[in-house]
Amino acid sequence: MGYALSLGQASQSPRFATNKLVDLLENGASYLERVKFLARNKSATLTEAELRIMNVLWEKGSGTVHEVLEALPGDPPLAYNSVLTIIRILETKGYVKHVKDKRAHVYIPKVDRDDARRFEVSHLVSRFFGNSHEQLLLNILEEQSIDADELARLRELLERSK
Repeated sequence: MGYALSLGQASQSPRFATNKLVDLLENGASYLERVKFLARNKSATLTEAELRIMNVLWEKGSGTVHEVLEALPGDPPLAYNSVLTIIRILETKGYVKHVKDKRAHVYIPKVDRDDARRFEVSHLVSRFFGNSHEQLLLNILEEQSIDADELARLRELLERSK
């Protein structure tokens, strides 16, 4: 379904508003189409809350919702139902799986921390730096004060990667 705004002339190429919701409204989208659009888009990357929970699971190796809740740093505190919801979202995204242990579900990371880091960096490079790792590194070097030890490690890594 195209959401192009009509300019009144069939021969002209379609134009898009800057806001997709405006496109939907002006093109007479149904209520159901508008509700579907307004539902939050699912992101493959981790939100801050998801990352907090994944950090616990990576550290512990596995855990029930209650165990994860107990191990979470308290700022800001999360409710049991919030942790359960976030873990279910992580399961839907493929970051965790569960096994049944008597009456409880035990959640286990399916993605290790290093793979998640690589995915997030790849996403960042793609989204903000046009798939240029060079631009990312230049940005870091220009914007951050890097101490001599970090710079030496970076030089060593660059030399080894040749």
